[in-house]
Parts: sequence; structure tokens; C-alpha cells
Amino acid sequence: MKGRYILAVDQSTQGTKGLLFDADGRLAARADRPHRQILNKQGWVSHDLNEILANTLAVCRDVAEKAGIAPQQIAALAISNQRETTCAWDRVTGQPVCDAVVWQCARAADIAARHTAAAEMIRQRTGLYLSPYFPAAKMAWILENTPGAARLAEAGRLALGTVDSWLIYSLCREHPHRTDYSNASRTQLFNLHSLCWDAEICGLFGIPTAALPEVCMSDRCFGTTDLGGWLETPIPLHAVLGDSHGALLGQDCRRPGQLKATYGTGSSVMMNIGDAPRFSSGGLVTSIAWGLNGQVAYVLEGNLNYTGAVMTWLRQDIGLIRPDSEPSEQAAQANPCDRTYFVPAFTGLGAPYWASNATGMFTGITRTTGRAELVKACLDCIAYQITDLVAQMRRDSGASVTDLRAAGGPTASQYLMQLQADLTNTTVQVPDLQELSGLGAACAAGAALGLYDADQVCAQVHRTCYAPQLAPARRDQLYAGWQDAIRRVLV
Repeated sequence: MKGRYILAVDQSTQGTKGLLFDADGRLAARADRPHRQILNKQGWVSHDLNEILANTLAVCRDVAEKAGIAPQQIAALAISNQRETTCAWDRVTGQPVCDAVVWQCARAADIAARHTAAAEMIRQRTGLYLSPYFPAAKMAWILENTPGAARLAEAGRLALGTVDSWLIYSLCREHPHRTDYSNASRTQLFNLHSLCWDAEICGLFGIPTAALPEVCMSDRCFGTTDLGGWLETPIPLHAVLGDSHGALLGQDCRRPGQLKATYGTGSSVMMNIGDAPRFSSGGLVTSIAWGLNGQVAYVLEGNLNYTGAVMTWLRQDIGLIRPDSEPSEQAAQANPCDRTYFVPAFTGLGAPYWASNATGMFTGITRTTGRAELVKACLDCIAYQITDLVAQMRRDSGASVTDLRAAGGPTASQYLMQLQADLTNTTVQVPDLQELSGLGAACAAGAALGLYDADQVCAQVHRTCYAPQLAPARRDQLYAGWQDAIRRVLV
């Protein structure tokens, strides 16, 4: 093998990153391209799949140029991706039949509600609570509402999948319709016990199994690509992981009981639970962590729709965050006695509440509440939501959680990370490398090709630790206020 670099594409909600990892698994360069967030008057959220594909090809070239390497030095491509965002395209033309329905979008709420009687059966088989958050209802919405989609399905031409399967199909010369275990397990159509598409659940949603991708090990060769003609010699696309699953691997949470939180537009808290599925008693879902080396591992997971996105809303839409300041700086100016809480249920609440019809709410506002207090409440809601999930994982797993491995843009806030440590009463570890989803995918590809030792790659990541400092009585008081705010939203 001539190449010694692994090229990883991290295709996320806000944009696409190209990441180049060297022969030692160290990040050599990064390139970014944003894509549009397509919003309509109904609040539906969409992405242009051709824009995402074009950006993917662009960042691959951009990152190689930044690193100053020749294309032939790249050994393989790996992908980590935003997960539940749902895609549909024509197998013959290769063109999307509609914009992608983004994971945040609740347009399929009515479709999910039709199947309430089967909700527990669906959860026991797929590990997921019935929700428009997942692709099952989104795919059904596309079939019912997109002109020509049902006709393509009848003709055997319709391809349905998540963003990874769109990229695999579009990038690889063989045009395979494939996905990996991690992404398949997030569709609400995949049976965790039989490890295949569940025909009965697909039938409930009206989704033909023939339109769904082949499900593969996460570290297999999915096909070969010349990246749109840029490479003279095609390279293997040799690993695919959902972004949160990639981050779990990049955070070196490969053993049962280990826990990570990814802070992004939304957030995923995930605990490795080993080689058998177990189910939550309180609102968490069960998914597949990955399929590596022929073995499948499972996780407990809680997902939050709005964490980092709350700060974007404050800055761009409401204007409460000053252009010349950071949220933490304004939060530090707030009155510590202020009792304001913010519950960011813009499109309902995710785990552990699963209230699709909930709306956002400020509570506890008094005459002395001002800009700084509102910003603080919005920043604090990120830590409170994560704490809800960590507490439930402790109850469901019985594990003694001693550290939480955190990553993502919001972890740059020392204020937020210290609050997170205080509220969860556990050490929070923040790595100096933020590109952990891409690292996880690159690590899987590199290990499969014999280029990387996963232990060595993960061990070289330096971490900053935040130890809990808050008195137990004060911690309980703060958290009780948050739980009261949640009760008000759920009324």
C-alpha cells in the first residue's frame, strides 16, 4: 500500500469537514465547508443533498492541499455522518427525489402518531421510542408527500437511507446501496436481535425493504472511489460510522460502562454496554455502537435536539449574545441568585422525555432578570439536559460512572464544563482534539487496513479534566429548579 494517510469526512448538521490523519493517527490538516439550513414557514428543516456531495468532494481536495500532500499518499477514505437525517434518490439517475429531511425536523409527527399502539413492540425490537425524530416516519413522509416517490418505489428504483448511504452510493464507482450497523440501528426499522431490517415494522410504515441499504460491518470496504475524478487510482472507502458512534470510538470508550457526551448542534450522550442489548426503564434508547472485527457492540443513548443550537439561536436570531463577547463571559456577569431556567423545546423534547408537542419556555424570570441572566439560563440548559441523561444511564446500567468524556464546540467553555462536572458529580474530560467523530472513523479504517494500533492512536489524545466542586446541597437545589421547569413544559 503506497498511501499512509487516512482521509476522513465528517459530514455533520452544519457542514462538512475533511480531516487528514497521518501514519501515526495524528491530525495533519482540516478543511471545512458549510451548507445551507433550509427552513420553511412550517419550521421544517431540510438539506440539499447535492450541495452536501459537492462540499464533500471539495473538502477532500482542500484538506490535502492544506497538508501539502499528493493525492496518491492517501490510503483510504472513512466517513462519519449526521445520523437520522433521511435521504431518498433515484437509483437510475442517481439524483435526489427531494431535499434531505433533517434529524431535527418533526414534520412526520402525525405519521409517528398513527403507530402508537405498536410503540412498545417497536421499542423492544429496535431499541428506539416511537418518534418523528427517527428515519422510519421521515421515510414514510417522503413516500406519502413527495411527487413520484411512491412510483419510483413501485418500480424498484427508489433508494432510501441516511446521509452515509447517500455518500457511499454517490462517491463509490460501484454505486453500492449500503450502510453500517451504527446508522442502521438509528432508523427505527432495524431489529437489534436479528440484526436485519424488520419486515413487520417496515410494513407498518409502508416502507419497502427493497429500498433500504445493505447493512454492513462498520470497518468493511464499502466500495472504491476516485473522489469525483480527483484520484488517478481509486482508494477504498473503508469505514463508516454515525458521528456519535465515531466519537465514542475516538474517545476510546471501547469497554462497557464508559461514557461520552458530544456537544454539537444537538447532543448525544452514549454509554458502551457491551455485546448484548439492554433496555432503559426511563427514556433512553438502545442502539448499536458499531460492528468492528466481526463483532457488534451496543450502547445506551440519549439524544438532545438543541444544545449548541441554543447559542446559535441566541446570537443570530434573538441577538442576546453581543457580537464582541462569548456566552460564558455574559453568563459570568449574571446575578448568581437569579432563578431563571430555559427549556429549549423548539421542536419538542428528546430523551429522556420524548414529548414531541412540547414548546420552549423561560421560567423563574423576575424584574431583576436581564440579558446576562437569560444568556446564562440558555447556556446552563445544555449542562442540565446532559445531566438528565447521565443520571438515567446510571440507573439503567448500574455502572459507577467516574468520568464523562466530552467533546464538541461548546466544551471550549470552561464555565460550562465546570458546571457539567458539578451537576453530574463526576470528572469531565475534554480532549484537545475536537475532531473525534472523524478520528473514530479513521481509526476504524486504519485498523482494518493494518495501518493503526487503536490503543496507541486513542492514547495519544491529551485531555483537560474538570473535577466536581459544588456542595451537594447546592447541586440538589439547582437541579430541583431545572426539574420544576421541565414539569411546567410537559403540562
